[in-house]
Parts: sequence; structure tokens; C-alpha cells
Amino acid sequence: MSRRVLITGLGAVSGLGLDVRSFWDGLKAGRSAIKPLDPPMPDVKISIGAKVPEFDPGDYFSEEELTILDRFSQLAVIAAHEAVDDAGLVCGEKMLTDAAAIVGSGCGGKHTDEATYDQLYKKQKSRAHPLTIPKGMPSAAASMVSYHLGIKGPAFALASACASGSHAIIQGMTMIQSGMIDMAIVGASDAPFTYGLLKSWDALRVASNDTCRPFSKDRSGMVLGEGAGMLILESEQHALDRGARIYAELAGCGMTSDAGHITRPDIEGITNAITNALHHAGLDADQIDYINAHGTATPTNDVIETESIKQVFGKHAYELAISSTKSIHGHALGASSALELVATTLAMHHEIIPPTANFTVADEACDLDYVPNIARKHKIDAAISNSFAFGGLNAVIALRRYYV
Repeated sequence: MSRRVLITGLGAVSGLGLDVRSFWDGLKAGRSAIKPLDPPMPDVKISIGAKVPEFDPGDYFSEEELTILDRFSQLAVIAAHEAVDDAGLVCGEKMLTDAAAIVGSGCGGKHTDEATYDQLYKKQKSRAHPLTIPKGMPSAAASMVSYHLGIKGPAFALASACASGSHAIIQGMTMIQSGMIDMAIVGASDAPFTYGLLKSWDALRVASNDTCRPFSKDRSGMVLGEGAGMLILESEQHALDRGARIYAELAGCGMTSDAGHITRPDIEGITNAITNALHHAGLDADQIDYINAHGTATPTNDVIETESIKQVFGKHAYELAISSTKSIHGHALGASSALELVATTLAMHHEIIPPTANFTVADEACDLDYVPNIARKHKIDAAISNSFAFGGLNAVIALRRYYV
């Protein structure tokens, strides 16, 4: 029988601030972090986003450390330190040294890539910085989290676009369930506000310059964000032996691939992922109280996700609460799925469901309870968090309130 896996620590960096408290306060208030980009990017149509506010890397890292830390690694390390502190762990202790560090990212070190292109093409320099590769590689955040926390167990990265964080969390869960490790720090980080990446999102024509309005009839597209979400996972016995504070049980997961359109979500792939997560967790559909939706606010995604929920949950779809916190922290690509599991964990712990912000007009094709604009006091015994990535890569994580 596989071992139970518990969540004992949380860390978050987002457009709402540089810690979990700022993140949760913003979610509860339904206060959107989406603002005009400052400074605006020249020749870029995207004009809004949820950037980490008032962030000076020099407040957290030495000048020498910053030579090897891309922005996405900086955010990951800050969130990882908070998760470790929140779990009551101390760097250098054997239990943390033996842990795993699994950090996903949808795009990796784009700021390093951008600086390199600027050097070579704009400034016509003859060579790149010698640390360009180790600073910008997709696994850099995992390496830097391992380095800064003194973790000497398994450490690696996962990349599956918007599902990167969920897949990293699932990997940590399965390694603990198997007995390979007792503890893991898992999550994801992304920092996509670079000229090249914004121009690329421009070309996809899925970004809004209004705001992010998931499931609202007047929604006009996604809004980019940045940040990092990190969680400490432990086996049940390990957590109990050290007297850890327990947020929730990571009960199960479902993963599928659409094997179809590269950007359009597929109902079959989504419904199978949700169904598999419920089965793996040993939960019936009518036991789910809350869904943290993928909810990108694109016209297609929100309708397909709504229909998928109806197919899986039947009548219960109209009784459970659903919200998209992307309306608040933006779509932070691979980091979104990790931030959303942090949000789901906090919702269960505090018994408050964060709202779908910026909701204005009901859509007849999206006719479920999306907790519009105002948070709701509600006990959550079981919840799922949905992540559906470009490339048809789907991941759903099920949480359960922990009982001995």
C-alpha cells in the first residue's frame, strides 16, 4: 500500500507580493494584481500583466549570487525559503538535506536569453556571457533551490507548459508514495515578461488588454503573470514524527494527453484527467466541494472546461464551488499550477473559497457557480486543482482534509 502524502509548508511569490500572506490576503479580497506594464514594452500589443511588485533582487541575493540567478530562479529560491521556514525546517538538517527538489517551469530563463540576444545582435558583441547556459537552462531553478537549501537528494526540473507545476508536485508525491524519499520541495517558477516572449504571445492572439475575466461572457483572453509557488511534501509518518503542522493531504492525481490540437483543449482529455484524479484519490465525484479551475478567460477554454466539469460531476457540478484565481494573479505559465495548488491548500485550511475576480456578465455556456467577485466562507473537505497546458498536457491534483 502506498504511503499517504501531506502538505506541511507553503511558499508563494506572485503579482500580489513576495510571500504567502500577501498572496492569501489578495485572494481573499479578490484584489487583482493585473496592472499596466511599467515600463511598457515598445512595439508590443500586450500592455497589462501581473508582475511581482516592488521586487529588488539585491534585497535577497548578493551581487555574486545574482551573476548565476535568472529572474525565474530568484523567484523560485525566495518561495522555496518561505516554504521551508513555514514547515519549521532548518537548512542543514539531515531531513532537508535528504529531500528532493523538483521545480517546474514553462519557459525557463528567458531573461538570460533576452540579455544574450541583446548582447549579440543589438550591441554586436562577439561573445555571450560565460554563465549564459547554466543561468538560463530550464533546470537552473531546481539547481539553485537545491544549492540555497542544501538539498542533496534528487533534484531536477519538469517542463510541460502550464502544467509544469502540477507535474512537479505529482512527481514528488509519487516518489514519496513509493518510499524513495520522505520529503520533497516541489513547485514551479516562471518570469515571462521579456520582449521576445511578449511578442510571441502577441502572435498567438489569446491575450487580453482589458483584464482577466474567467467564465464571464465579456471575457477577452488571458493575462500573463509571473511568480513561483513551492510546497513541502512529506510522508505521513515523517510529518507526524516531527510534529509538523499539516495543511492537507495530497490525495491523488490524474494525468492525460489530448494527442490532438496543440493549443485547443479537448473535452475527452480533460474529463479523463479529472476522473483519473478522483479514482486515484479514492473520492466520489459528489465529495468534491471546490474546484480551482484552469480558467484562462479565453473564449474556448472556459466553455470546454465547464462542459468537462458537467460531464464528470453531473448534477453535482451545479452544487460545487468553482473559481479561477488567474483572475487575480494572472497566468504565470508553469508557475500558475503551483500557485493554484497553494491557493487551493489555503482555501481548505482557512475554509474560505477565493473568488473569480472581474466577473461581470453570466455566460449561458458557462452556467456553474464560479464564486463571482466575493470570497465565500465554506468548509472544504475535498478539492481538485485543474491544469490544462498547450500541447494537450493535462494534470489534475486532488486534495483532501487530513484526518488521522
